[in-house]
Amino acid sequence: MNQTEKRKKEHVDIAVNENVRADYNFWDDVRLVHNALPEINMDEIDLSTNIFGRELQAPIIISGMTGGYREGKKINEILARVAEEYRIGMGVGSQRSALENENLKDTYSIVKEFDVPLKIANIGAPQIVQWDEKVLTENIEKIIDMIDADVLAICLNFLQEVIQPEGETHARGCIDAIDFLTEEFNIPIIIKETGAGISGSVAKKLSKLDIAGIDIGGYGGTSFAAIEYYRAKMMNSWLYERLGKTFWDWGIPAPVSLMEVLEVVNDGITIIASGGIRNGLDAAKAIALGADCAGIAYTMLKAAVNGLEEAMKEMEAITEEVRSAMFLVGAENVEQLKSAEVELWI
Repeated sequence: MNQTEKRKKEHVDIAVNENVRADYNFWDDVRLVHNALPEINMDEIDLSTNIFGRELQAPIIISGMTGGYREGKKINEILARVAEEYRIGMGVGSQRSALENENLKDTYSIVKEFDVPLKIANIGAPQIVQWDEKVLTENIEKIIDMIDADVLAICLNFLQEVIQPEGETHARGCIDAIDFLTEEFNIPIIIKETGAGISGSVAKKLSKLDIAGIDIGGYGGTSFAAIEYYRAKMMNSWLYERLGKTFWDWGIPAPVSLMEVLEVVNDGITIIASGGIRNGLDAAKAIALGADCAGIAYTMLKAAVNGLEEAMKEMEAITEEVRSAMFLVGAENVEQLKSAEVELWI
């Protein structure tokens, strides 16, 4: 196992086995207002939605988490089976490792064996700024083909890179690289944060590009600084251990990030709310605030590690929680849920 594979395995193992959660989940400060007279029948509620031209049976995306090491193949297979069964979207983790080692391609491409209605490829922004246009084009073509992707996510994970001993803190040129990709590729491109959130000012810059969506990836769920803190401890790296502890709770709370982004982007940009979404109620809260769908990572990762049955049960519960929340606010469909009354305690 090379260093990249080892790192990816450590990320998953630490996320599942250690306390890497944020100190507070801000979705608890968002309350849907109960409708005592919903005037709808629960069995008539329609959870379906159209995202990036793809029809989903629930406004849920299993966020990209893993791949690039042997055990990651099984996790992605389980998540793909769930996405196929519930007709929801699914992303994979950063595919850089498969670009470096073709023997790892199947840890991602396994998702092609299932009828997942929306597949999201993933590459980190710190990587795309280091490639010239020719290499960038070739590599993006490879990762799209690797999973027959419907959407490409450019991952902003600079907090993690800062804390990671092997981190790549190259950020100059991101906007130009993203702009080049939107012109070069006829595929929806989304910009995805990974736990530190996207501010209104950054969203305003992104909205000037020809991107299809923003995944806010706000603070409140898994802290990647915390994950790197544990890795640094394992490596006896006192400095990065210190950095991980210091920046454990760095970021923009997910609901705050969502509201800031919604204030500045136009209607043509799809907004995915992620970051601490634990269940269907949190997902419903995010959509009521204005998101088009919700992304769930840790909850599904933990279930998938325990096997297919557990992962299927978890998604059954999540979709039923969304449906129940919609019934209790009187929303017959996702568009009506976006108009549900919300109280903010933030």
